[in-house]
Amino acid sequence: MIELFEQDIKTNDRQSSKGNQLKWEKDAVWYKADYTGYEGLAEYTISHLLKYSSLKADEYVLYTPVEIKYKSQTYRGVSSPNFLDSDWQIITLERLFKIKYSKSLNEIIWSTREMKDRISFLTDRMEAIGLKGFGKYINKMLTIDAFFLNEDRHTHNIAVLMNSQGDFALCPIFDNGAGLLADTKMDYPINADLYELIKTVKAKTFSRSFDEQLEMSELLYGNNLHFSFTKAEVEEILSLNGKNGEASIYPLNERIRVRDIIFEQMRKYSYLFK
Repeated sequence: MIELFEQDIKTNDRQSSKGNQLKWEKDAVWYKADYTGYEGLAEYTISHLLKYSSLKADEYVLYTPVEIKYKSQTYRGVSSPNFLDSDWQIITLERLFKIKYSKSLNEIIWSTREMKDRISFLTDRMEAIGLKGFGKYINKMLTIDAFFLNEDRHTHNIAVLMNSQGDFALCPIFDNGAGLLADTKMDYPINADLYELIKTVKAKTFSRSFDEQLEMSELLYGNNLHFSFTKAEVEEILSLNGKNGEASIYPLNERIRVRDIIFEQMRKYSYLFK
């Protein structure tokens, strides 16, 4: 357990459609507390499954489950290393467009009729400021979101890196806590039918359909992400193999539900496995 204090609290402009989690930074480590359910379990599971993918280690953030004591409360959540060098900061795409073009990217995207044009517009603008390979990057992100059902990937929640000279760089993929039906308080009750719930999850990036935006990104930029994990490795990550692993701070029924979601997605997206 880590004890955190008010001086460690961090605020930022990366907004969630379901409110903001408590976040802290201490000794070059970021911490996030669960807010609507088992966000930390989702972050941890997704990031550790990405180790069994074609992504390089510096392309995503790795999370560790942690219990956080703050004031009189104890929270479940996750920690992750601060991946920023001293001269770099995270800037959301929404904020970037407001600064650079005095326009809302979210409004531009959703006022553009064709989804192909939505994706192409964003990619062209990002590559124009020096973010080469942004099309492949967005395909990787949309693949992760479709597979893990991340419902909160909108323009306030996609970020790049910017330094004091105004240079830009791609940001490691992070903030997947809204995936795997983690919101058990409002939209995805723990005792509801899992497979019916999966049908109700909507994307927020370029379309309400995960599959439509993934297919379009693959048409434009190819498929740039593959997985290689097995069902046994999923159960090991979730501490369902009889061992008391890192995920054990979460209740068994939540870990079983996460396992069942992943198994269903493995069946649906079998083409992503090599």
